[in-house]
Amino acid sequence: MPRAARLDAPGTLHHVIVRGIERRHIIDDNEDRKTFVERMGHLAVDTQTVIYAWALLNNHAHILLRSSEYGLSNFMRRFLTGYAIRYNRRHLRHGHLFQNRYKSIVCEEDGYFQQLVRYIHLNPLRAKLVKDIKGLGRYHWCGHAVIMGHVKNEWQDRKYVLKWFGRKEKEAIRNYRNFVQKGIKEGQRLDLVGGGLIRSMGGWSEVISMRRFGERDISDERILGSGEFVERMIGEANERLKRQFTIAERLSQAKAHIREVCETESINLQELISGSRRRRVTRVRSRLAVKLVEELGISLAETARQLGVSTSAISKIMRKYEDDKCI
Repeated sequence: MPRAARLDAPGTLHHVIVRGIERRHIIDDNEDRKTFVERMGHLAVDTQTVIYAWALLNNHAHILLRSSEYGLSNFMRRFLTGYAIRYNRRHLRHGHLFQNRYKSIVCEEDGYFQQLVRYIHLNPLRAKLVKDIKGLGRYHWCGHAVIMGHVKNEWQDRKYVLKWFGRKEKEAIRNYRNFVQKGIKEGQRLDLVGGGLIRSMGGWSEVISMRRFGERDISDERILGSGEFVERMIGEANERLKRQFTIAERLSQAKAHIREVCETESINLQELISGSRRRRVTRVRSRLAVKLVEELGISLAETARQLGVSTSAISKIMRKYEDDKCI
């Protein structure tokens, strides 16, 4: 069954879940944790992505964010690709680090914002990485300590979160802490990360009740919210899809760009696509690779075909580009 397309538009609230491949570790020590968090923050500022809550665990991570004009997929691709490159290089390993497809859930803000912040920030406590709520407040690898004011991360929107809990900072912090503490006894909240109608309606009991009375409501596993919210999000997504380039259109645009750059740089197109390693040609090829992958969304394999080199060569170009972005 084909995967459903991601739903996104500037300003959309997302709960993103990133897991290690086969549930393996994505971090081994504090150096990895520091790299993960610093990269997330750097790219959040660079792409104007707003982060409200996050928690980094050994084999997965949760992030509550609001996407920007840059888009969720672009932000996550740069974030995860760059981190994986550095992790693999540091630990002398090869291959995929993350599951091929991170999970992103579009969230209805009014009904779920506070619950999601609490759910995400309680993850280290549920995973027994900290002993109690006091320890969570000092834990550097979770956004809770930032909200409490014990850790500073300028890229995390602490003020917006606190506005949900009070008008004055001290009052808001106290209310927030009490709210988080009350959530400890709730345990796992599968309705916040589960699927479809169960998630939208707040659990199986609500779904069964609706069915008993013959009621129906629209649902979608990519969305956390009421039926009305789900319907609106799907409608908006369908309208956006009508305006997006098809794969064929993007590929045509890529070919036109390659020809234009070759003419501007006085490079023979045939020399470029024949795999020439002449220094001037390789520089232009690198620029073109970044353009095709980053801006036009062309796959590494297709980019390699268009530029006359192997997929691994394009992968190396993109790794260097990601490394340079982090400097």
